[in-house]
Amino acid sequence: MTFIVTSPVTGSAQTGFVAPTTTVVTDQAPDINAKQIAVTAVAGMPSVDPSTVSKPFTSTFFKPKQLAQLPPAQAGTGIIKNVPVNTWRLLTRKGALPAANQQPLICRIETRIDVFAGCDTYEPEEIRAMLSHHIGVLNQQSSGLGDTVITGIAG
Repeated sequence: MTFIVTSPVTGSAQTGFVAPTTTVVTDQAPDINAKQIAVTAVAGMPSVDPSTVSKPFTSTFFKPKQLAQLPPAQAGTGIIKNVPVNTWRLLTRKGALPAANQQPLICRIETRIDVFAGCDTYEPEEIRAMLSHHIGVLNQQSSGLGDTVITGIAG
């Protein structure tokens, strides 16, 4: 799998952070079909903890356990019915305290990528465009998403 994250990771803008970066190391993924990194140090993010057993700070990329292929078209019609989907996931976990003297809870962000079998070979540029746009929106709106998730105001 070519999912290789280099350290340090430059974080995108968030209110209250100045040049946020994380130092990451390769970690043991929870599943054989995944790769994982763990944050060992943070910079530019006041009061943020690196990954620990109780407060993990990890990102895991999962590939499908078995890649689905495009089935043959129906004889006579040329129609392909029931095109299977390959699902890829990027899951980031961060432990955080809900209040003083409480146990940490694990907050999560998950990006799920569903690609129908065949699209990856017939129109790979469409899949790349989708990914480029999605990641661009997340990067462009990082601080706005942070503000909205914290304040509950989506205006």
